[in-house]
Amino acid sequence: MNAIADRYRRHADAFERKVAAVKSGQWADPSPCEDWTARDVVGHIIDMHGVMLRPLGRSLSPAPRLEDDPLGAFTSARADIQAVLDDPESAGTPCDTPNGRMTVEQQIDQVISDDMVLHAWDLARATGQDDRMDPADVERMWSSTSAIPDDVMEKLRTPEAFGPGVKVFGPEVPVPEDAPLQDRLLGMIGRDPR
Repeated sequence: MNAIADRYRRHADAFERKVAAVKSGQWADPSPCEDWTARDVVGHIIDMHGVMLRPLGRSLSPAPRLEDDPLGAFTSARADIQAVLDDPESAGTPCDTPNGRMTVEQQIDQVISDDMVLHAWDLARATGQDDRMDPADVERMWSSTSAIPDDVMEKLRTPEAFGPGVKVFGPEVPVPEDAPLQDRLLGMIGRDPR
């Protein structure tokens, strides 16, 4: 198995479980992402799946509307990305990204796959679900995120630095050094773990 495809599948499974567990009356509940509801969190993840397809000249397949069926909309977008990862030619296609030139599968791994881990936390917080992340994911993401140079991190914290309406990280939230690693990761990317 391809490690990137495997990781994506695991993260998508976890995110899908969170989406499936949202009760019908919770979709408008606020999330930890400023100005986003639970439905907006899922919409963002779906939109980013579409962005990952652009280097291949593709867009998301026809799917249920987010407003009518968030779970169906997500599972359709997920199938599109999984198909890319399962095709070595598509997965290995080089593309230009804000982080430099890489393959499509590397961009999927660095962007949407990890994004699902973080936004699963947002969705869990918005809807009263278990918000624990996989400790191995937390460790891997802490390692990569804490290694980001200060100038790059500043750009990641600058709203719209990567385009209109794009906000990657918020201002760092102070978290005690002896806090659990998940809390420190969340604080680093601008979430208040409390």
